Amino acid sequence: MATSTSPSFFAPDALAGRVAVVTGGSSGIGLATVEALLDCGAAVALFGRNAERLDRAVAGLRESRPQATLFAQTCDVLDPASVKAFAAASEAALGPASMLINNAGQGRVSTFADTEDAAWTEELNLKFFSVIHPTRAFLPQLAAQRAVVGDASIVCANSLLARQPEPHMVATSAARAGLLNLVRSMATEFAPQGVRVNGILIGLVESGQWRRRFEAREDKSLDWSTWSGQLASNKHIPLGRLGLPTEAARAILFLASPLASYTTGSHIDISGGLSRHA
Repeated sequence: MATSTSPSFFAPDALAGRVAVVTGGSSGIGLATVEALLDCGAAVALFGRNAERLDRAVAGLRESRPQATLFAQTCDVLDPASVKAFAAASEAALGPASMLINNAGQGRVSTFADTEDAAWTEELNLKFFSVIHPTRAFLPQLAAQRAVVGDASIVCANSLLARQPEPHMVATSAARAGLLNLVRSMATEFAPQGVRVNGILIGLVESGQWRRRFEAREDKSLDWSTWSGQLASNKHIPLGRLGLPTEAARAILFLASPLASYTTGSHIDISGGLSRHA
């Protein structure tokens, strides 16, 4: 009987000797993913557009994890030259990557009637090229590292909107559906190179956006737990609460690690049961 050599999520050296790259890694799910990867022993390169927020995130990481191996640099995921330069700098600092987490992106609230052409172009450009540029820049490293460490992976953070569109987020929903298809296409094309490609579909997860809405609430007597619980109830989330960034990060960690070595072209639902799809 074969013995599994897959790492445990909880072992501090489970991903030792591996390099992970996280886009949009300075806050939210991206930052939680960086923390999870570091806690499993990976060296991590992260980037974001906001230098102040990136510096703050790195300072926090170095304080909480003084032994962590980190590389951080500002980078615009929509600028291919900037991403290519980051890939070279990351490799020089940490070595070639074997895991790429495509996490950059945000939502746009708009209906079909009030979404102008420029807004459509901006949203589609962000959702597609925030994945295309990093993937193109890091794919040679991933393919080469597969032969060294035995497994290479790409994980794309996506939204439940890809399968369950909302009329008030028409452009984002359409772009997210396209990303779902792109993940499946890349998984098929990259499989001969030994690079797995998967994604997660996120529902309502605690974020700065929801915290800002909480601060602007009309009933100031409601604490966060009560307010967010009511939001979850109004949104018909069966688990009755919003998700945590760490919960999305754990799914990303699983898909990026050799624990998911026979999984490619797939998505994990992280929506607390909100999905209406089997």
